[in-house]
Amino acid sequence: MTEDARFEDGGEAPLRLKALDAEDLAVLAALVQDAVFPAAEMKWDRKARRFAILLNRFRWEDADKAALRKRDYERVQAVLMIEDVQAVKSQGVDPRDADMVYSLLSMAFTAGEDGTGRIELTLAGDGAVAIDVEALEVVLRDVTRPYVAPSKKAPDHNL
Repeated sequence: MTEDARFEDGGEAPLRLKALDAEDLAVLAALVQDAVFPAAEMKWDRKARRFAILLNRFRWEDADKAALRKRDYERVQAVLMIEDVQAVKSQGVDPRDADMVYSLLSMAFTAGEDGTGRIELTLAGDGAVAIDVEALEVVLRDVTRPYVAPSKKAPDHNL
């Protein structure tokens, strides 16, 4: 896992992490839990063998500090990029419905026998995306500065 350089003006460093094994992917999964994204921001480039999502993620890595200091919770736009993609299958997802917004619940990796594997994205509302990969390489990179979450609250799974 690596962290990228600081913003040009010397502000807080944007998050940039790379997952090369299932344990690393579990860390990324925790950081993108409850991220939201419109269908139009989910792309599979077959020629480049890359699957990417521009998502709006809650800054889980800062949540405890925000609660302790009684300050507003933050979100940030980030890119989740999966390399060496062989195939993408989805269920309950229509990438052509540009108005549909999805919420990412979990992300997990299942290794194949030959070094290949499958990354499974579970979405709210019974949606799922299965991404077959030649090797596990996933990058999460923040692309904007953090901003106050509109609700000013952390996501809550209690009903």
